[in-house]
Amino acid sequence: MQLKPIAQQVVVVFGASSGIGRITALEFAKRGAKLIVSARNLDGLTTLLAEIQDLGGEAIAVPADASIFEQVKAVADKAVEEFGRLDTWIHAAAVNLYATFEQTQPDEFKRVMDINAMGQVYGAMAALPYLKQQGGALIHISSVEARRALPYHSAYAAAKHAIDGFLEVLRVELKHEKTPVSVTNIMPASINTPLFNKARSKIGVKPQGLPPIYKPEAVAEAILYAAEHPTRELVVGGAGQAIQWMERLSPSLTDALMNRVGFQLQQTNEPKAETEPDNLDAPIAGYNTVVGDFSEQARSSLFTWLEIHPAAKWGILAALGVFIITLLPSAL
Repeated sequence: MQLKPIAQQVVVVFGASSGIGRITALEFAKRGAKLIVSARNLDGLTTLLAEIQDLGGEAIAVPADASIFEQVKAVADKAVEEFGRLDTWIHAAAVNLYATFEQTQPDEFKRVMDINAMGQVYGAMAALPYLKQQGGALIHISSVEARRALPYHSAYAAAKHAIDGFLEVLRVELKHEKTPVSVTNIMPASINTPLFNKARSKIGVKPQGLPPIYKPEAVAEAILYAAEHPTRELVVGGAGQAIQWMERLSPSLTDALMNRVGFQLQQTNEPKAETEPDNLDAPIAGYNTVVGDFSEQARSSLFTWLEIHPAAKWGILAALGVFIITLLPSAL
């Protein structure tokens, strides 16, 4: 399967007003893609368009709620109406709720599922008819919690698991039909975005990602790689890969680790009442940025860099193999 160079692509970024979606849209603009950016937050889209224009990029904003299929479909329709085709669909829209399962209300659980899971489903449904015409890429942003859930995240993790499940089925069905559409699941670890500022919190404090926390640029780099290279899945952040390995090795041991540190490490010292503004039901003002409050501790990811630079990765592994082989005679 051959995907177009980014400079020749028409790209939809859904969930583009802040965080991962915003940095992804800016990076695509820098590389010459034509963009349709979408989110619920019109103010966030307006400032994003200004940034893209400052970069010399071409973009159109289409406000939409991921939980409403007709609005999601209108974004895909607009891309084809304006640019004649759709090459890559990136779905990054997400909300979060920090609460134990018993604290979570039915309407809250449903809202998280509607945006984080059904929104991703709607994105694929809206984009596929156009992507199948000439080939292209479906890129869905889930989380390491697609494979291993964290405390306080019953709704969030359920949605991320759902994304992984429907993408597995879709990928096989498209392959069976010999449809030239790449399906990628991007699974970030904790990323320094405003997600934590905007989340509803019932734990008494402002939440944070489970450390270590990575820079949003690491996720954008993985997404841009998948837009040009058909890729099944990419984990962003070595800690995320480590959690997945632990889960495969011993779920019980991972349970014990989460019980010991998973609650405390997701809490800051900053009080946050349940009644404070959040974006679960509607956008809130003030967080139309790429980064969140954890820039001092946010790091780059060597693991992710190696994953999207396979020649360098295999070169390093080969060099290590040669080094070990040269040591063997003296060791024996």
